Amino acid sequence: MRSCWWPLASLALSASVAAQHALPSRVEIEYELRRNGSVMAEVVDRLEHGNGRYELSEHWKGKGVYSLMGRAKRTSVGTLSEHGPRPTEYVDERSGRDTQRVTFDWQANTITRRYQGNVRTEPVPQDTQDRLSFLLALTFISNNNGPLGFHVADGRGMSRHTYQLAGRERVATPAGEFDAIKVTRTNDAEVTELWFAVARGYLPVRILLVEKDGTRYEHLARRIEP
Repeated sequence: MRSCWWPLASLALSASVAAQHALPSRVEIEYELRRNGSVMAEVVDRLEHGNGRYELSEHWKGKGVYSLMGRAKRTSVGTLSEHGPRPTEYVDERSGRDTQRVTFDWQANTITRRYQGNVRTEPVPQDTQDRLSFLLALTFISNNNGPLGFHVADGRGMSRHTYQLAGRERVATPAGEFDAIKVTRTNDAEVTELWFAVARGYLPVRILLVEKDGTRYEHLARRIEP
């Protein structure tokens, strides 16, 4: 199971400003994470921002038989402007695994990864996000004209992500129904689809990943505060 399914980056200034103005200074979204229709985890994402800074965290707790997987916490901190987020540090902590830590030096245009005792510094593209901030970046640009592309980095490596806008849809979640912008990505026979609620600051309310073997992982918003 790849880390890209965890819930929770050319930018159009008008869409970015609209998304930023609609976001409250603090917002929390609780998701049900389902595997092939069965709830496997509770995921809570929290965003706080102000004075040009942001802090984004994600807490994961397994449910039922998946509780044996333990807990996980991911955090991303950095700057936030009308162009979206620019991460400075990303940390991924999971039960029974080594912690991943990534730091960004935008003056030197480098990224430093720390994972399993290895430390590696290398050049970083200007459009790079981390495994959490990319969702916030998509929140800012989901009302843009596609395609939407950027690099995504974690402690193990970096990959290029390109998303396509797929129009507007009405999406139903346990938190309610929303008019949403749909964004899609296809990569090596895996399909990712994301729905961003227009009236809720383009926050992601549904995320679907279909893996090569047909396994479906789905985040569905269950609670949004405020």
